[in-house]
Formats: sequence, C-alpha cells, structure tokens
Amino acid sequence: MTILSFKRRSWEFLRDRTPLGWLQLKKNKGRLLVAVAGIGFADLLMFAQLGIQDALFDSNTLLNRGMDADIVIRSAQYRDLNLADTLPRRRLYQVQSIPGVQSAEPLYVDRVVWRNPQTRRRTQLTLVGQSLDRPVLNFPEVNQNLDKLKQPDMFLFDRLTRGDYSQVIEQSNQGQKIETEIGRRTIRIAGLFALGASFATDGTLITSSENFLRFFPQRSAGQVTLGLVKVKPGINPDRVLAQIRAILPPDTIASTKAEFVELEKAYWQKTTPIGVVFTFGTIMAFVVGIVIVFQILSTDVNEHMSEYATFKAMGYRDRYLLLIVFEEAVILATLGFVPGLALALGQYALIRNVAALPISMTLTRFVLVFVLTLVMCTVSGMIATRRTRSADPADSF
Repeated sequence: MTILSFKRRSWEFLRDRTPLGWLQLKKNKGRLLVAVAGIGFADLLMFAQLGIQDALFDSNTLLNRGMDADIVIRSAQYRDLNLADTLPRRRLYQVQSIPGVQSAEPLYVDRVVWRNPQTRRRTQLTLVGQSLDRPVLNFPEVNQNLDKLKQPDMFLFDRLTRGDYSQVIEQSNQGQKIETEIGRRTIRIAGLFALGASFATDGTLITSSENFLRFFPQRSAGQVTLGLVKVKPGINPDRVLAQIRAILPPDTIASTKAEFVELEKAYWQKTTPIGVVFTFGTIMAFVVGIVIVFQILSTDVNEHMSEYATFKAMGYRDRYLLLIVFEEAVILATLGFVPGLALALGQYALIRNVAALPISMTLTRFVLVFVLTLVMCTVSGMIATRRTRSADPADSF
C-alpha cells in the first residue's frame, strides 16, 4: 500500500465515521455545559497564574530594559534594583580608558516615600537619578525634558503609576504647577513619562543626579547604583566586555544588558517565593481540570457501558471504544478553552486598569494553556476509559 493510498483511506475513514463522541456529549446538554464551565474555570486559573507571573517579571524589568546601554556594571552585592547596593564611581573612570568604550555614565536608584499631590496619601516610588549630559534611558519623553531637570527639586513623574493621579496628569498636561513632598522636602513635577508600576513600588520618579543626592545626604556622588556603558559604533560589545571584566576588581561585576535583565528576572523567579507560588497555582489549576473532566467522562462511560459491550459483541475492538472517549476529551478541551480564553482576556484588562501591571495575552501563553488543556482532557480520558476494556457483551443480555 502506498503512502498516498493510506492517507486517502485514513481521510475517508475520518470523513465517513459517525461522531459518536460528540453525539454522546450533546445528548445530556446540562452535563456538557457543566463540563465546559469546569474546563473554562481551570483554563482561567492557569491563564491568571501564568499571566500575573509574567507581568511580575515584566514590571520588575521595565526600568532595566529601558536603559540605553550595551554593558551594565553593578556591585557584586547586587540582588535587584531595590536591593542594589553601590559601587565606586571610579570604576567607571577605569572603564572609560578602555578602547572601544564610548561612554560610561552613572545611574542612581533608590526608593522614596512621596505624598500623592491629589489624595495627599503617602506611597513608595522608585527614584532614579541620572546624568543630564547624555541620555541614559530609552524614554523619549524623559530625554525631551532633561533641561527642565537642571533646576533644583524638579522631577519627571510616571503617568502609569499605580493609584489615583488623574488630576495630576491633567494639570501637568495643561502646564500647571504641581508641588508635593518627599521626606518633608517640597518638589515640583516638571513633566510626565510612561513606564509602569512594579511589584516593589507603585511607580517611578526621574531627576538629575544632583537632585537625587539631596534626598540621601549620607550618600556621596561617588556611590553609584549602576554604571551604564555604551560601546562605539562598529565595536563588538562582547570584546569590550571581556576587557572590562579583566580590569575590574571582585567587588564589581560587568554584564551585557540582556544578561542584566535576565538576572533581575531570575531573582524574582528563583530567590523569592513568588515564582514558586504561581507555578504551584498553575499545577493546581491543571489538577482541578483533570478531576472535573474525569468526573464527566467517567459518568458518561458508565451510562454507556451496555452500548460499549454491544460494540464489542459486534466485533469492534477496545481501540475503537477508546477513540470515542478520546474524541469526547478533545471536544471538551476545545469547547472549554474558548470561554476560558474570553474570561482571561477580560481579567487581563481588569488587572491592567486596577493594578497597573503590564499584563497581556501572548501567543506563547495561548498555545501553552491550550496544550495543557488537551493534555488535561486526554489524561482524564485515559483514566475514564479503563472500564471500557472490561465491558463484557454477556452483561448486556
């Protein structure tokens, strides 16, 4: 038999085959709706766990990914941006002497408590201090307003900060004067930019290095959080990175920007319990789905045991009976995935608006949850079909 003829016969078999699995499912519409709702609920839980986990990683690397640098230098004690420690600024002067280095600029990062100009409530923000001589962040709105930060106590405010800032944003867009406090010191909002909240803080403020240091009198200008290195055009960053690593002492670490972002993700995923919690939540949602589908398929199999026994008496093999149950499993997976996906999209929109987290549906997550749904229903079908193998035609007569 040729491959072409085999494919033709297989297609004809599938085309002419009676869809017994679908016919059995739709016979009891109430049970079908319960099954679809259960699978949709399990999918919603998996979408929620995976989506919030990815949003966690994305929100806590927004600033990292926005840095205009080829190489990032950090302290050997660095854990994440909120527990960054400091490194001596003289390390940047050492790096600038390496051929191929275009610039090595300091970046200051710390947390501050400020008073919401609108509600007067206190909240924690990430404060970033940067040199105004050369832009070190890939945020056009920030770079367009650097001149405004040359004045004392002038700041740029993240319009995507978590909380109620609608009036602040409107007043800033109209060019009105906005004042508030950080540590009993009055500051002014010179403009807005868009970044987003994280799990660690509600938003971000950006200012000059000089303004930054005014809020940390115990910290000198020589204690920087990060060193951002740009390589000259046409120069291989990896080659420059190797030279930087060769001259830096053990108290300082240099890495590519991509490695730096992955380091931040790894901290939240492996060091903190958050990654474990969301992974465990996904597994539990998967198990819940298996239990729900098993109950539905097991009940359906028990109700049709006499029909299965009759099929066996007519000469059908166990494989045919298994195919019927697997057909039901695939149909349930497909039908249940649709409402789960629709609810997840609405859930993501709600989280974006309420929690100000960068959460959205990705193709990878879409495919992953659909595959998990198929596996979930298939495993349930495998467990539920054990009784079909023991179906005895004699028991039906």
